[in-house]
Amino acid sequence: MMAAAGAAAAAAAAEEDRGLLAQRVIDAVNEIASISGYRSAIKKQYCNLARRLKLLTPLFEEIKDSKESMPEGTIGALASLLEALGSAKELLRFGTEGSKIYLVLEREQIMNKCHEVTSQLEQALSGISYENLDISDEVKEQVELVLGQFRRAKGRVDSPDVELYEELFGLYNQSSDTTSDPAVLRRLAEKLELMKIADLKQESLALHEMVCASGGDPGESIERISMLLKKIKDFVQTENLDVDLPAGENNFLPSSSGQSLVDNNQKTPVIPDDFRCPISLELMKDPVIVSTGQTYERSCIEKWLDSGHKTCPKTQQTLFSTTLTPNYVLRSLIAQWCELNGIEPPKPPSSSRPTKSKSAAFPAECAMIEHLLRKLASENPEEQRSAAGEIRLLAKRNADNRIAIAEAGAIPFLVRLLSTRDSRIQEHAVTALLNLSICDENKGNIVSSGAVPGIVHVLRIGSMEARENAAATLFSLSVVDEYKVIIGASGAIPPLVLLLSEGTQRGKKDAATALFNLCIYQGNKGKAVRAGIVPTLMQLLTEPGGSMVDEALAVLAILASHTEGRATIGAAKAVPVLVEFIRIGSPRNKENAAAVLVHLCSGDQHYLLEANEIGIMDPLVELAQNGTDRGKRKAAQLLERLSRFFERQQEAQAQAEAEAEVEVQVQSEAEVEVQVQSETEVEVQVQSENEFEVPVQSETEVEVEEQAETEAEADAQPSELPLTANAVDNDN
Repeated sequence: MMAAAGAAAAAAAAEEDRGLLAQRVIDAVNEIASISGYRSAIKKQYCNLARRLKLLTPLFEEIKDSKESMPEGTIGALASLLEALGSAKELLRFGTEGSKIYLVLEREQIMNKCHEVTSQLEQALSGISYENLDISDEVKEQVELVLGQFRRAKGRVDSPDVELYEELFGLYNQSSDTTSDPAVLRRLAEKLELMKIADLKQESLALHEMVCASGGDPGESIERISMLLKKIKDFVQTENLDVDLPAGENNFLPSSSGQSLVDNNQKTPVIPDDFRCPISLELMKDPVIVSTGQTYERSCIEKWLDSGHKTCPKTQQTLFSTTLTPNYVLRSLIAQWCELNGIEPPKPPSSSRPTKSKSAAFPAECAMIEHLLRKLASENPEEQRSAAGEIRLLAKRNADNRIAIAEAGAIPFLVRLLSTRDSRIQEHAVTALLNLSICDENKGNIVSSGAVPGIVHVLRIGSMEARENAAATLFSLSVVDEYKVIIGASGAIPPLVLLLSEGTQRGKKDAATALFNLCIYQGNKGKAVRAGIVPTLMQLLTEPGGSMVDEALAVLAILASHTEGRATIGAAKAVPVLVEFIRIGSPRNKENAAAVLVHLCSGDQHYLLEANEIGIMDPLVELAQNGTDRGKRKAAQLLERLSRFFERQQEAQAQAEAEAEVEVQVQSEAEVEVQVQSETEVEVQVQSENEFEVPVQSETEVEVEEQAETEAEADAQPSELPLTANAVDNDN
């Protein structure tokens, strides 16, 4: 009896599980049916997939309501179908929220994924035993219809927009500094439906989501798509194409009178990227800094945080604090740019209030800080030295002290001490600023107080410890993107390169990390190369011990993306060294060495040939199989280029051999023709000589002719009288 009860309970549980499974399938189909607004590049295929799935809803409704027991195979098929529906939902959602540019460029990959999902759905549906289910004939017919459509869809390939792809791919392969054809940009903007700022924002957010999904390492393709989007965005804004936006969102920047400063004959100035909020892509009115050092428009980042996000939108780093610090320096730069372009500087909303962290330092410490500030302000070097040293230690102790010291106004006093001739005061001052800069809220105050030139001064002429701490301070400040530009323009890069070459171990590391951060900004890469950083990095890569290999390869990898950097790295005979690190280096070193080689080989096939001769193939295959994610990508790129290089070599060799054969054949035919011509000329000459030859008579014929002539002459002469005897006698 207990066994029967147990069986009944198990059956009831199975029925409940079946009902839940069917309901989950129904919910998944309904979610898919609610997705709309597919991108034009894949609209037809995605709409067809969603429509077919929606037609299956009656099937799942009847399965759910059925009283018949369900075979185990059918339950398994439904579970597989639920998994396939999850893949379909993800695919279709990307079709409505994904990057339009990516969907065009990677259409083949997207279609392969679509066919793969279709195959999974068809296989799962085929596994359901319809004859054992209590479902109507109409539903069975409808399922058969959908199954047939799925089978046909697996082998169908629809023609893409070839012109759109080719123009987009051509623009994708252009370098960032190449001028693009405005007509091409206009056609792309129209076909991609990126004619409005709202569309451009959505595309930017879609790329941002792809970066997030990649774990913060977007790869070369997404970076280049981002560059491509920037070209289209600049064109749209420059040409004033966005005419349908509501007031306050158009591309014209209003003047104080509320009228646009740009008339029909004048183009709107393009807003620098550093002045745009990474979220909204608009000129920032109230720029604020988050704990990662990135700057956003206050209203945009507040909306992001209010939505429950705990990460920085741009870097995806976890925000350890939600404090927003006003970026006064950037606001000042934006105001200057607006004035230069005849535009009224944007005013922050009146409700905006700076949100600063308040110090929780004890009253005694606050009193001590006030006392130390009075000593800093004195003209007595001894008091300045002791006060700077104590502030240095206080700032090192905890975050509350760092906030309290900055709130008390110590930063401008410390900045002034950077130019003193007392090396010890100088060292204390720069180290105190380093400790204060650890608090992100203090970075803006340090830069706005004019500290960067003074820090660079210490970096040039200070003691070794002061130089090391100056380098570390510049690294701390360079976390903020706009400060990379300011520091690079201040002349900091040459003394950092010098410290990288001649500093202590700690000094070299501080210099390397500062240079790496600064060279993230494209404009600083050329300055570093011209300052002689590449020979120094090559020396660090080959010196005994290899204590700076990690840093040197990381900096080389970022410099290799610059034209001057590639040329200088190639001239430094770097290929053998890079191949060796790909062979025996750490995982991180392998990926950086491969990244440098990718950039080198993209500019000159000579380096590819050199790497192949050294024996890079096996290490690359190993890296492609077992390296880090980025290392695998770089190895795959190099292997592909090697493959193309060999194919071109074989084609060139085959063409050369074919041309040689043709040349030999032509030469042989020419020789035969010359020989035939020579023989013909000889025959003609002989024939000519025969025609003009005089007949030669024999000696007998001549003698006979002469005798006949003599006889003829004799016959022609008169006869003489014979002599008589008398006459002779008379003469005697």
